[in-house]
Amino acid sequence: MADSNNILSKLSDLEARFQEVALLITDPAVVADMKRYVKLNKEYRELELIMNARERYISLLQSQSEAKDLLANESDSELREMAREEIDHCSTAIPAIEEEIKLLLIPSDPQDDRNAILEIRGGTGGDEAAIFAGDLYRMYTKYCESKGWRMEVSSFTEGTSGGYKEIICTVSGEKVYGTLKYESGVHRVQRVPATETQGRVHTSAASVAVLPEAEPFDVEITESAIKWDTFRSSGAGGQNVNKVESGVRLRYPWLNPETGQTEEILIECTETRDQPKNKERALARLRTLIYDREHQRYADDIANKRKTMVSTGDRSAKIRTYNYPQGRITDHRINYTIYNLQAFVNGDIQDCIDHLIVAENAERMKENNF
Repeated sequence: MADSNNILSKLSDLEARFQEVALLITDPAVVADMKRYVKLNKEYRELELIMNARERYISLLQSQSEAKDLLANESDSELREMAREEIDHCSTAIPAIEEEIKLLLIPSDPQDDRNAILEIRGGTGGDEAAIFAGDLYRMYTKYCESKGWRMEVSSFTEGTSGGYKEIICTVSGEKVYGTLKYESGVHRVQRVPATETQGRVHTSAASVAVLPEAEPFDVEITESAIKWDTFRSSGAGGQNVNKVESGVRLRYPWLNPETGQTEEILIECTETRDQPKNKERALARLRTLIYDREHQRYADDIANKRKTMVSTGDRSAKIRTYNYPQGRITDHRINYTIYNLQAFVNGDIQDCIDHLIVAENAERMKENNF
């Protein structure tokens, strides 16, 4: 009962805020302020889920109490049997909804609902690292297809023996960043490279960075300060590639708030044959890059306060090993090991992500005194 009182107390505190936000999003002054309106709408949707769960929870607690009273005071055998069935139902349903509410009460990362920029780079291991980066790109491509997400390549540099030295993509869909953020870090592969003549197992690595895509109103960019260049794209595309300067390059002077120094940001985009589209995507990457840099201090602060085994905030941390001789995948953050490597690299990574989410939520519940 103490647990239910604790939960109901937390829910009561949020009820007044829910009513307040419901009024605010109908205020013309708020609707006119797009940035505030979007933020409040998101808060309203989150609070609405909690309030709906609260109603179901209170209803179950009342049903349980009434059934216990009936069982204690009723002599009719049929009614007593119905009361027992209701008590059995509530004893199962109440703990389940309590867990649901606890998860809803954990402050969510405000960036989880965003689209993401996915960057994959070959690391140590030369040609084999680039080939592995290509394998990771294919793995994420297949995973995104299974989720119904859209993946668009912004730029890439191919490896000399295949794969990619670097490939950058935009991933669009529902809760993309909140799902893919667990993939940030160093991925290590152990296998016999195609270029190895002695049959020896080599260890190579590739880094994955997942950044939340910035919305236009998150970052203020002085567009007149951007210097644009155009160039002819390389790669597949026939004669069009050689004749049309569809690739774009932007240079932007960004004032680093930490150092007070102005740094030049350079971004290239060669994704499409349409120069205006490439400019639009280069601008989107610029916003995301600045947003990520300006919010890194916030992210570092959160990571220092809450260094969970899952989200360390350190993008250089080794997170996973792909061992081909053993057909094994190991995620080092949660000691997750499975032996279906082939399915995993073909995009079947949801089970691992689910385990990472559960592990992080468990730690965050402890922090929230649940």
